[in-house]
Amino acid sequence: MDRNLALEMVRITEAAAITSARLMGRGDRKAADQAAVDAMRRAFDSVPIRGTVVIGEGERDEAPMLYIGEKVGAGWTAIAGVELMPRVDIAVDPLEGTNLCATGQPDSIAVIALADDGKFLNAPDTYMNKLVVGPACRGAIDISRPPTWNLHAVAEAKRCRVEDLTVVILDRDRHTVLINEVRRAGARIRLISDGDVAPAVACTQPDSGVDLVMGIGGAPEGVLAAAAVRCMGGDMHGQLAFRSQDEQDRAYKMGIKDPDRVYKLEDLAQGHVMFAATGVTDGSLLRGVRFYGGGASTHSVVMRSKSGTVRFIEARHDFERKPASSGLRSSH
Repeated sequence: MDRNLALEMVRITEAAAITSARLMGRGDRKAADQAAVDAMRRAFDSVPIRGTVVIGEGERDEAPMLYIGEKVGAGWTAIAGVELMPRVDIAVDPLEGTNLCATGQPDSIAVIALADDGKFLNAPDTYMNKLVVGPACRGAIDISRPPTWNLHAVAEAKRCRVEDLTVVILDRDRHTVLINEVRRAGARIRLISDGDVAPAVACTQPDSGVDLVMGIGGAPEGVLAAAAVRCMGGDMHGQLAFRSQDEQDRAYKMGIKDPDRVYKLEDLAQGHVMFAATGVTDGSLLRGVRFYGGGASTHSVVMRSKSGTVRFIEARHDFERKPASSGLRSSH
């Protein structure tokens, strides 16, 4: 994949972030999500790729969402130069943390990842048990072992005490046992209400204050997180956690033959990977969208696994010159 695609991905996440940020705190998660989806779709139209959504917001053609199997990018409609536009897998969450945006809480982001064709796990819309760490702990974790074992392994790899570690866990009833064990081990916990992609990315950054992400969240979000972790040289294990036989049957049709398989990082995201995210609300990794007269500012991160480069991008958007950036149609 051409490295210039990384900047194109940032333009897409910026558009989704700006549009959904206009609905921050309005209490309407569906409207905010829809705004992000519509902005992403428009932005994809000018990107020189033949993209297929393999991680999206549904497994069927549930328009208006970006669904699994949807074709995006200029390569599907172009008359000339199609052979020069790469075929890529796309993992996308136009608004990760819809509830966070709707209530104005931290760490809502617009996020997208690209991989070479066929290199993302085609994860079904189910749950995944996840364990995510940064580069210092690569090779030290094992999701098949108890949480306490992993906490001690991470502490040893980071040359610190377990008491110095901060673990991010979704605040859900299903995590009562996990939370109690982590507390008994002595580690600190940051409970979050929604959105585990941003914390997974944050734990790959040495100064983010996040050391691990543990627990069960969405499987699609797990693949998105894996893309970022691959770029940063961190580590991640995942294991699908089906909520019903129907989900397991659908996963089988998507190629998941072993429902108990432990997926390593390279199983989730292979080959050359790109990851981009733009903050919608302020968070541990990115600042949210700030509006001012006639424009807005955004804060984004973009990563490439091939080079290991991580860029944080601050941008100012002039709505007079580029009305589409405002999420509003031009009146001219």
